[in-house]
Amino acid sequence: MSITLEPIGIIYTPFKTKEGMPIQSNGAKGIKGQIRVKKEFIQGLIDLDGFSHIILIYYFHRSSGFELLVTPFLDDRKRGVFATRAPKRPNPIGISVVRLLRIEKNILYIENVDMLDETPLLDIKPYIPDFDIHKTEKDGWIKNKTDKLNKTKSDKRF
Repeated sequence: MSITLEPIGIIYTPFKTKEGMPIQSNGAKGIKGQIRVKKEFIQGLIDLDGFSHIILIYYFHRSSGFELLVTPFLDDRKRGVFATRAPKRPNPIGISVVRLLRIEKNILYIENVDMLDETPLLDIKPYIPDFDIHKTEKDGWIKNKTDKLNKTKSDKRF
């Protein structure tokens, strides 16, 4: 089976290189970006401005290859890639929840960006707390490590 996806737009951010950028959108508070949605998809943006946050699904366009065991940014041990959010994956797809500031025609103004400049956007979904927040019983290896999120930045490992 082959799957072909076409970007619906491009995400523009201040991050030209992987090194030094935030590793999650929650660690990128206030960092602004823009999304330029292809004009043929403008009608699909109707009613999106009623949401304060959106989920972006995008392609890690500067990531190549993958390893099944990786050392994530918030740990010093190798972990299974599917137990991490590392960008080097068998299918290099990323997700981020960002704040939607406003929409002007086909341009979405966003903040809390944690992706590289010119990242291809595959889809947008509204962030709906009643759907997207779940009470969890287990936090896996990340338990007690997220306090470093705001200080931890991307480096050359991915």
